[in-house]
Amino acid sequence: MRAKLSVRMPYRLDLTVAALRRVPTNAVDVVAPDGRYLRALSNGRGINVIEVRQASISEIDVRITGRDGGRHLQTIARMLGTDVDLAPWYRRTKAFPWLDNLAHRFRGVKPPRYPGLWETLCHGIVFQQLSILAGAAIMRRLVECLSGPVEHEDLVLYPFPNPEAVLSASKLELQSIGLSRMKASYLKNAAEAVTARILSEKQIEHVSTDDAARELSKLRGIGPWSSAVILLRGFGRLGAFPLGDSGVARGIKALSDGRPIEIDKVLAELGDMRGMLYFHLLLARRPTAMNHPSGAER
Repeated sequence: MRAKLSVRMPYRLDLTVAALRRVPTNAVDVVAPDGRYLRALSNGRGINVIEVRQASISEIDVRITGRDGGRHLQTIARMLGTDVDLAPWYRRTKAFPWLDNLAHRFRGVKPPRYPGLWETLCHGIVFQQLSILAGAAIMRRLVECLSGPVEHEDLVLYPFPNPEAVLSASKLELQSIGLSRMKASYLKNAAEAVTARILSEKQIEHVSTDDAARELSKLRGIGPWSSAVILLRGFGRLGAFPLGDSGVARGIKALSDGRPIEIDKVLAELGDMRGMLYFHLLLARRPTAMNHPSGAER
């Protein structure tokens, strides 16, 4: 099936997907040589492959192969932030020239989200206390070990492994891909919580950000940093910000040209848009950060 989804401008699919992927070696979220974003999603009865390209400044073009593909349209829109209004973000960044420049540089990026709670929990656990490159390498091995490849045209896609796959794997198997003994235990505990419905997306969606963080912290291995990442990247809570992230600190230092920046003051000014700072710093740290307009409103 094919569909066009309207986007709230300004919008850049390339930057939004880059923020979602974190690194070019991501085996789940794939960008084809022609710029299409591709991902294999399970619908419970089979695999659908989605392809997304930016059709214009106000639309993205979606193609979904496989049966019942239409059920994924809402998920795709949510993952790619098509309806998110960032006008408050652009207004508030003007209080800080370095941040205003950063917002202008990556104008059109929207806050991406993972498609479900389980995948979000995995990222919140695997990337703890690791550099992005180290965390991404372990995540890739986890995906390739526990998920079967899907060939699509000349590309190989991997659906994100389900919680049952983690529960079936031994702790030694999980450790062999680079997870610590504790993280292997945390992943299994999270898989049990999701499959037994001890924790669900509805529980998180229907409460405040503070209450959601407290609910998440009941899971072993989920602390303040992981909770913030889960709420930001999985639930679009832009008021969440992963304090204590060493990459964030390095990014701010690099952008400030050595000038001291009071991060607490910046976060207070940004308010419920502070999570966008995380995504902008993530893009700024990419060696090949994209700066060209790709169908986005200037």
